[in-house]
Amino acid sequence: QVQLVESGGGLVQAGGSLRLSCAASGSIFKPNAMGWYRQVPGAPGKQRDLVASIKSDGSTNYADSVKGRFTISRDNAKNKVSLQMNRLKPEDTAVYYCNFRRIFIIDQDYWGQGTQVTVSS
Repeated sequence: QVQLVESGGGLVQAGGSLRLSCAASGSIFKPNAMGWYRQVPGAPGKQRDLVASIKSDGSTNYADSVKGRFTISRDNAKNKVSLQMNRLKPEDTAVYYCNFRRIFIIDQDYWGQGTQVTVSS
């Protein structure tokens, strides 16, 4: 099992910045990936969409909508991942979920409790 504790989030005006952090504990096997997904509450049928992820080897993946604005980083020694969000837009408003993915024959996902990010126009 993997436990995830998130911090950060909140309310910010458009153009502002926020930083999300997530610490993982438990059965931290490699290779793995840590990242952030987001979901708009109340949107019927809307799944969690990838925002950014970073593997244990350092390779990153970003959603097109956040490239150039968001930066993901991780500290492998502390099993911690951070997401620096700059030039935020109202459409970035969502609940952001930290994800830990154990990469194996069948990938196994673990999720944080979610943190609200609200960007006002």
